[in-house]
Amino acid sequence: MLTNLDASSELFLTDIARIQRRLAEAGRQVSSGKKMAVASDQPDEIAPLLQLRAEKQRNQQIQSNLALAKTDAQAADNALNAAIKLMDRALTLGTQGANSVLDTAGRQSLASEVRSLQEQMVAFSQTTVQGRYLFSGDRDLSPSYVLDWTSPIGVTPLLAAPSTCRIEDPAGGSFASSMAAQAIFDTRDINGNPSADNVFAALNRLRLALESDDADATANSIAGLKAASDHLNGVQSFYGTVENRIADAADFASSYALQLKAEISDKEDADITAAALEATQASTQMQAAFQMRAKLPHTSLFDYLG
Repeated sequence: MLTNLDASSELFLTDIARIQRRLAEAGRQVSSGKKMAVASDQPDEIAPLLQLRAEKQRNQQIQSNLALAKTDAQAADNALNAAIKLMDRALTLGTQGANSVLDTAGRQSLASEVRSLQEQMVAFSQTTVQGRYLFSGDRDLSPSYVLDWTSPIGVTPLLAAPSTCRIEDPAGGSFASSMAAQAIFDTRDINGNPSADNVFAALNRLRLALESDDADATANSIAGLKAASDHLNGVQSFYGTVENRIADAADFASSYALQLKAEISDKEDADITAAALEATQASTQMQAAFQMRAKLPHTSLFDYLG
């Protein structure tokens, strides 16, 4: 390219253009608060920044899942706590009914109360949170059991879905967060018969013994009630562990969110103080450059004539 400018003029214009770019970039960072306006501003930082943003979104989803799991675990824990108290009452009624001096009317009265306990236990198996049945496993839109006095265990199963839900831990891995009603209230042996700690069966045996005015059968039902109560305590311990793991995972996710925010800010946000100082320095340098240029001697052909 041909030019009529001398070397010093070209250098001056180059320097001015460089200072103007610095001034424009500093002004953009001050006004926007961001280091990058477009990907080309810092191409080496784009991939790491996108990765951090994806990790932030994932962590936010985990936090949302943990909040929901916490609500579910607390509701399950409350239901099980009430169920354990109900079994304690059933044990008291069984002990009273096993007393040989109690008359028929007395056992019928106890049987009526046991019926009420059975109704409540079925209601506990149908515990819901936001329209979801907590103990219905992977089919949580329907209850697992309904009351049925004609059934050998006092209930009829409506579905048998496993609980395969697992909660992702932001620190790594995942953990089971729930149990299905079958594993809580209706335990079975390998042949499909009610186990010794079957909650529904234990309550129903007590009711039937009292309604039959059978003191011996009532006494024999107490062992099943104790086994069922111990089983419910074990299930509650499971949910206690779940609540602790959720709390630990939530704490980690909260700390990780702050870490991600800081890392994203470090890559994305401008140093406003530094940018403002850069703008001031660039403006000062431009003024100085123009002042120095103005003081340079100017000669032309007319300076050498007559």
